[in-house]
Amino acid sequence: MDIKQSEFIISAVKREQYPIDGRVEVAFVGRSNVGKSSIINALTNRRGLAKVSGTPGKTRLINFFLINKDFYLVDLPGYGYAKVSKKELASWGKTIETYLMHREPLKRVVLLVDCRHKPTKDDIDMFNWIKHFNYDYVIVATKSDKLSNNDLRKSEKVIRDTLDLGNTNKLFFFSSLNKKKREEVIDFIFKDVVEKEEVEEI
Repeated sequence: MDIKQSEFIISAVKREQYPIDGRVEVAFVGRSNVGKSSIINALTNRRGLAKVSGTPGKTRLINFFLINKDFYLVDLPGYGYAKVSKKELASWGKTIETYLMHREPLKRVVLLVDCRHKPTKDDIDMFNWIKHFNYDYVIVATKSDKLSNNDLRKSEKVIRDTLDLGNTNKLFFFSSLNKKKREEVIDFIFKDVVEKEEVEEI
């Protein structure tokens, strides 16, 4: 599929602020320094759509982006950033949990992990949270340009073993810098979810 149009709709923290038009939602979540804003901009081909900051933990609200006037890409707050208070961490966690609980339009959660590092306890906890709420998921390992092909193979094994993925096809490596296989990762994340919903509506 092609992403031809993307626009920011709203930043929300409360359930009452979420869109109510029933469009399909695909949510992105990951650690604060995993490059979430960068991958959103790379996939939509819009440099400033999601705000990229040199300070991890900048995204504290849930940002809704309308894609192709058809479905929402939802940017959830980053987690795992140490230089914030426990009160702020609890607030961000509650914001994410509130969104994940019984969000009917949400059809898939994209968990972003840094391919250069073993998934952290926070990553594992988030992954278990996603599964607890019974959402379909895929995992995208970011910053793949930083590793050689040999190291990428090692990284894949570490990620699969740590998250107990086995040999499923739910893992994809991507670099927001070189954008190699951009079309493939767009299909990997969105295509079957969006097309399935369109078929069911007919």
